[in-house]
Amino acid sequence: MIAASLQSGSSGNCIYVETRDARILFDAGISGVQAERRLRSIGREMRDVDCLFISHDHSDHTSCAGVFSRKYGIPVRMTRKTLAALREGRASFGELSHFERGECIQIGQTVVETIPTPHDGADGVVFVVQDDRRRLGVLTDIGHVFAGFPELVAGLDGVFLESNYETRLLESGPYPAFLKARIRGPGGHLSNDESALLLERAFRCRLRWACLAHLSEQNNDPRTALRAHRRVLGDGVELCIAGRYEVSPILSL
Repeated sequence: MIAASLQSGSSGNCIYVETRDARILFDAGISGVQAERRLRSIGREMRDVDCLFISHDHSDHTSCAGVFSRKYGIPVRMTRKTLAALREGRASFGELSHFERGECIQIGQTVVETIPTPHDGADGVVFVVQDDRRRLGVLTDIGHVFAGFPELVAGLDGVFLESNYETRLLESGPYPAFLKARIRGPGGHLSNDESALLLERAFRCRLRWACLAHLSEQNNDPRTALRAHRRVLGDGVELCIAGRYEVSPILSL
C-alpha cells in the first residue's frame, strides 16, 4: 500500500491511496488540474482512479468533486446527508453512490471503513483503508477525541492525522472569539498536543509512520507542529507534513 497527500489544509484537501487492486482519492478540495499534475508527479493518472470518497460537506473537501466525477469519470461515494448539503450549492456528479456512516465498502480485496466523527459538517466521517496486511487511516476534521478514537489510531500501520493548531498561537492570534471557540470546541479540530498524545500511544503499538495533516495557516506551521510532536515522541519515529500547496512524499506500508 502506498499513499500521498496531494494537498492539505483549509485551502483544499485531497489524499491518494493505492493498494494492490484499488486506487482511491479521499476528498476533492483542489482543482482537477492540480490533482492531475500532482498525481502525475508521483507517476499516477487521474483517469486510473477507481473511486473518490467524500468525508463531509465543507468546501475545502468538496469544491471540485463534481469536476473529478464529470471530467475524469471517477465514481463518487458520500453519505446522503453530505449530498443534500452539497445540492444546496448545486453540485452535480456523474456516477454517484452512497454509504452510511459506519459502513465498510469493498473495492476488490480492499476495504474502506467509514467512522462517524463529531466534526461540525453535515455528516462527517473519517476513513480506514485495509488490505490483506495493513491498515491506513485518513483522519482529519475530527471534532474532538471521541470515544474509541485513541484505540482506532493505535490500531493503524500508517496515518494521516489532523494536527490543526498550536494552542498558544490560536489564543493569541487574530481570529474572533467565536471562531477560536469553534476550532477548539467539540465540533472543531485537533491541536498539536492532542495529535502528539494520540501518536505516542500508536507508535508504541503498530504504527510505522504518521503524516501531520490539515495544519492551520494562521494558527500553526510545519516547524511548530513537528517540534510539538518531537517533544512527546522523540526523534526515533517517522513523521512528515502534508503540505498546504504541494504533494507529500510517497509513503508506503
